[in-house]
Amino acid sequence: MSAGANLSVTDMRRAARHPVDFPVIVEHHKRGDINMHVANISAHGFMVDDSAGLQRGDRVIIRLPVVGRIEAYVIWNRDDRAGFQFERIIRLDDFMAIIDTLQPNPRLRRSR
Repeated sequence: MSAGANLSVTDMRRAARHPVDFPVIVEHHKRGDINMHVANISAHGFMVDDSAGLQRGDRVIIRLPVVGRIEAYVIWNRDDRAGFQFERIIRLDDFMAIIDTLQPNPRLRRSR
């Protein structure tokens, strides 16, 4: 039995992404705390535009408003960008509260 991340789920990339401007410090099990910038987020994951050399399969813990700490895995990386998949899907009501917190300008939010 494998203890690694299940990184084969690609259908989730079609989930609605919401643009955000969210600087965050993530916890990496080997490298410690890493400063990153979240550029967009969905209920399934997020993208950073400064991946700090993380590789596919790397695991981090990110702290988000409303839901707190949640684990995520790198599912792709290209140049300085990387896409992460949450270990679990964030409930819709919690996700909408996160968007309201991270993107307070309603004109920049996607329609619900």
